[in-house]
Amino acid sequence: MTYDVVVIGAGPAGYVCAIRCAQLGLKTAVVERENLGGVCLNVGCIPSKALIAAAKLVDKIKHADLMGIRAKVEGLDVDKLVAWKAGIVEKLTSGVGGLLKNHKIATFMGDAQVTARNKVVVKSKKGEETLETRNIVIATGSTPIAVPGFDFDGDKVWSSTDALAPKKLPKRMIVIGGGYIGLELGLVYHKLGTEITVLEFMDRVLPGMEADLSKEMGRSLKKKKIDVNLKTKAKSYAKSKNGLVVTAEVDGKEQKFETDVILSCVGRTPNGKGIGLEAIGVEVDQRGFVAVDHRRQTAVEGIWAIGDVAGQPMLAHKGSHEGLVAAAAIAGEKGAAYDPACIPAVIFTDPEIASVGLSADEAKAAGFEPIEGKFPFGASGRAMSLNETEGWVKVIADKQTDKVLGVHMIGPEVTELVAEAALAIEMGATIGDLTATIHAHPTLPEAIMEAAEAVHSMAVHIFQQPKK
Repeated sequence: MTYDVVVIGAGPAGYVCAIRCAQLGLKTAVVERENLGGVCLNVGCIPSKALIAAAKLVDKIKHADLMGIRAKVEGLDVDKLVAWKAGIVEKLTSGVGGLLKNHKIATFMGDAQVTARNKVVVKSKKGEETLETRNIVIATGSTPIAVPGFDFDGDKVWSSTDALAPKKLPKRMIVIGGGYIGLELGLVYHKLGTEITVLEFMDRVLPGMEADLSKEMGRSLKKKKIDVNLKTKAKSYAKSKNGLVVTAEVDGKEQKFETDVILSCVGRTPNGKGIGLEAIGVEVDQRGFVAVDHRRQTAVEGIWAIGDVAGQPMLAHKGSHEGLVAAAAIAGEKGAAYDPACIPAVIFTDPEIASVGLSADEAKAAGFEPIEGKFPFGASGRAMSLNETEGWVKVIADKQTDKVLGVHMIGPEVTELVAEAALAIEMGATIGDLTATIHAHPTLPEAIMEAAEAVHSMAVHIFQQPKK
């Protein structure tokens, strides 16, 4: 079996790359170990957002009396909720399968081993098959990291995957890790009635995000009466009469926490090892990341890597973009290069968070003179009509050129609003470009325009002291 391209992994990086390769006239095959669509479609982005939407609806019903609507949640059918989520996943994964078939992409289900620069061996229940190919694309994704002493068992200690298919709702849950996965899932269970306690090793939640976003989320969690413990290291757990007891070191002192289940979400590790890459000369670091160039090719000609294994940030949309770049490079397009001006990050907490481009500190470190403007959703008519006024939009620009450097948002639907900000940065837009663009009223994107106006103390719907 001879191919132009064999893609190992059919997640959002791999299947996108395979489809683009086929569109460019390359004979393509895909090898997938578990499920088409990878982690994102099956046990990541999509199912988690389905549960988040359901939990948000429950929360809205509980607070509908503020709008004069008398309603109540009579109960929750967990099995039906999980089945509804599974139905969405099935539609999307079968859609991916259909696309691969329509593009005449050969699909092999099994474990892949790279045995030579041009050979991939697929092991499955059927036996072994050897695929010969001119190019191999590594898109093997990543795996949840287990905290020492908290190995995943699906019963007492849950991974993010376990949290997406509960058999019943626990009364109490400890979330180890205050990053985006832990907070997204923790807030789902909080809205559905579970008592949540967060243990975070760093001195703030969302430690990888822009500082003000992190602080605002910390305040929001406090308002929701979620117990957040910072500078906390989870050490061990044991069974008790009432469930489980977690022993942790909180700011240097031992403390115990009672719970019914532990959700461990401290990050993911790339799946670059164990597939034979090192034996053929491909550089794989200790963590499992594969070294690639601007086209996503490794030091071995014809071996490419995209998605989580190709480096940070480990985001589905970054992987998909890399897949398009690699496909173009394989097809011989001379200008193919991975060179984004920015990569948006979105977090589906409540309120939502979105961030793209540089923070003020990063801008200063890069040699810019950052200036910023902030507009609160509390002054947005659309946000008021949605009864979601928590949060703000912050725009950061360079004082010398007025060029937009970064946009950071926390509030309603900001995961949708960030697209405008990403386009502005990618196109080299200035503050004047944002403010001169007429934004429809009443809409949430007006907050981006007003935040841009606020950079020069010219926002209309908030009072700012004139700059001297």
